[in-house]
Amino acid sequence: MLKYQVMNALFRLLPKAIATVFYIGRIPFAPGTFGSLAGMAFVWFLKPGIPLQTALAAAGFVIGILSAHFAERDFGEKDSRHIVIDEFVGYLVSVIALPLTAGYLVSAFCLFRFFDILKPPPIRNLEKIFSGGIGVMIDDVVAGIFTNVILQLWRFV
Repeated sequence: MLKYQVMNALFRLLPKAIATVFYIGRIPFAPGTFGSLAGMAFVWFLKPGIPLQTALAAAGFVIGILSAHFAERDFGEKDSRHIVIDEFVGYLVSVIALPLTAGYLVSAFCLFRFFDILKPPPIRNLEKIFSGGIGVMIDDVVAGIFTNVILQLWRFV
């Protein structure tokens, strides 16, 4: 019986911990901004190469879908503001294959937050098409792609 209770507690706490990026999403103001800042700090300190950046973003997307799905149920609301794994992973996408300098990382942060907050089409449309964990994740990943494309163009111009 105790083993079942421990396993049940883990299955409830782990997705929430991941979806909130280890409770950063519980910060009472601007949790999405702090989730993106966590992504920026992660990249700044780790300085992953392009293959690792891509693998981390892909794994983060899958893990984010699963954790956001279960966390949404536990929070009892669609795309809860406490779920910030989407901002974390979206930021990772925004810097793939860019120079990991302060200028690019800060620019990616600002552009990513712009797209994430404003949600221009087609980003806003994705929220209506998808639900659950994929609905939480997909709009931020696309915001990250928009950011990355703009910064890649800037880099080569």
